[in-house]
Amino acid sequence: MKISGFTIVRNAVKYYFPVKESILSILPIVDEFIVALGDSEDETEEVIRSIGSPKIKIFKRRWDERFFKKGEILRRETNFALSKCTGDWCFYLQADEVVHEDDLERIVYYCRKYLNDPKVEGFLFNYYHFWGDYWHYLPVHGWYQQEIRIVRNGIGVESFRDAQSFRIKGRKLRVVHIPVYIYHYGWVRPPEVMGPKKAEQERYHTGRLGNFSESFDYGPLGKVPEFKGKHPKVMEERIKSFFWGDKLNYSSKGKPLREPFKHERFKYKLIDFLEKKIFRKPIFSYSNWEIVYREKL
Repeated sequence: MKISGFTIVRNAVKYYFPVKESILSILPIVDEFIVALGDSEDETEEVIRSIGSPKIKIFKRRWDERFFKKGEILRRETNFALSKCTGDWCFYLQADEVVHEDDLERIVYYCRKYLNDPKVEGFLFNYYHFWGDYWHYLPVHGWYQQEIRIVRNGIGVESFRDAQSFRIKGRKLRVVHIPVYIYHYGWVRPPEVMGPKKAEQERYHTGRLGNFSESFDYGPLGKVPEFKGKHPKVMEERIKSFFWGDKLNYSSKGKPLREPFKHERFKYKLIDFLEKKIFRKPIFSYSNWEIVYREKL
């Protein structure tokens, strides 16, 4: 059995992506790691090459602005990276996603277990979405709590929409839901970096640079659940270098100086309450897959 890792990345240093930590987190279990490296204005390539692993294969890419609409450029680049994978399974990590070392052996076990089961086209992971810093996260309705991150190679799987997920000829993949988390650090950036990054992300969807303030307002973190678990070891140095705590509001008071996100809106708070306290299961939740098996710890 062979596993390929793959990702796309551009301007990782400029926009504070933990791309090195992301790659390192699954490097021990993959036979190769494909990087579709977009034309960057910073030291992204040097950071990736500093890992020094022969498993890493870098393909330099120019991001064509003709495809800066509805996330098409992200989908195209993800499909390119996937096309270069030679493994039986292809493990996709976005450049701000990390896997915990305690889960690596379990992931390999599932890949072996279902290698010869044609009903299984991929694996569904759970998510921790961190917000503002490394000690607050969003286990709430409106933030996707699962996503496909491993797909079977050679069956026509393609990136879906803005590269968040995958499909086969428009239909949902048949997947195994596994008890493994992706640690998502996409909203853990200095406020002065988060704003420009968000504006750049909007450009990939509309072709125009979005409006942003010089310092992104994460709002009152006192209203956001605290994370009590342990981060992956590859994140230790990055977490130690956390430096923007004095720019965050750790109280429960105040409103952010921006349009509210889903976890801050009454509608989504109500749905989250109903899911957790009344129905005890997700309702109206995002679901781009068909679960054929569920694995438990």
